[in-house]
Amino acid sequence: MTMPTFEELTMLHNNICQALGDPKRIQILYALHEQPRHVTALACALDTPQPTISRHLRILRQRSLVTTKRNGPAVVYSLANPAIIAVLDSMRQILRDTLKRQSNMLRNENFIT
Repeated sequence: MTMPTFEELTMLHNNICQALGDPKRIQILYALHEQPRHVTALACALDTPQPTISRHLRILRQRSLVTTKRNGPAVVYSLANPAIIAVLDSMRQILRDTLKRQSNMLRNENFIT
């Protein structure tokens, strides 16, 4: 893949990275990966007040990371693209690897001194 342009990176940051900037929104994405849910079910599953979940869902919907489907009076949310979970899982693996390297560096520094 070629080097992205600054404009593309700006769009990536504004549309995706900022939407992922809150851990609760990432939790919502993982919950929706398990199954589509309405806001009350998400609030219950994540032990978070419904207004908070609604606010986060609005951001995720504005950024087209989640979609909605009306089911009678309820609105059911689902992932717009399940590939986002693979991206998040890759980021989590990078985090684990980074923490392991940092831990090893600290052990080596303490061993040397």
